[in-house]
Amino acid sequence: MSIRISLLALNFTARVTTLAPAIAYRPITQFFQNQTSVRSFSSSLKNQHGHVHTPAPGEELHVTFITREGEQVEIEVAEGDNLLDIAQANDLDMEGACGGSCACSTCHVIVDPEFYDLIPEPDDDENDMLDLAFGLTETSRLGCQITMSKELDGLRVALPQMTRNLQARDFEKR
Repeated sequence: MSIRISLLALNFTARVTTLAPAIAYRPITQFFQNQTSVRSFSSSLKNQHGHVHTPAPGEELHVTFITREGEQVEIEVAEGDNLLDIAQANDLDMEGACGGSCACSTCHVIVDPEFYDLIPEPDDDENDMLDLAFGLTETSRLGCQITMSKELDGLRVALPQMTRNLQARDFEKR
């Protein structure tokens, strides 16, 4: 059996087809009416998620985030971690709506000019997303695309005053 879900105007319908020639259309709420799902809830400490790595002794790198309020937060990080993961693991206000796939501009950071030329050039995808960023500057980058390396030890980045998260509903006629 194959299931295809389509949007028809404002009505949600499910089309169920089988090997038999009969085709049945039912509202999607009726289609899933008899389906049951049991989901358990669990929680774990943020340091057990594995998005950022603990630096080995003597191999710590440092990055300083300047928050929207002007507070400077210095963090010891490991080589290979990106700024989005580092910020989120340390409860800094960086959204990362796309999960670090370079498909939004919510992890926009402003890099200290002293370090900007040490970061590899942005690719076309990053430049396209930066065009959507609020408060774009000459040293703007996406945090998900900046990976910490020994050359970037001591990196300083500022979080912009706002971020812009464009979604499909932003383009709907009202």
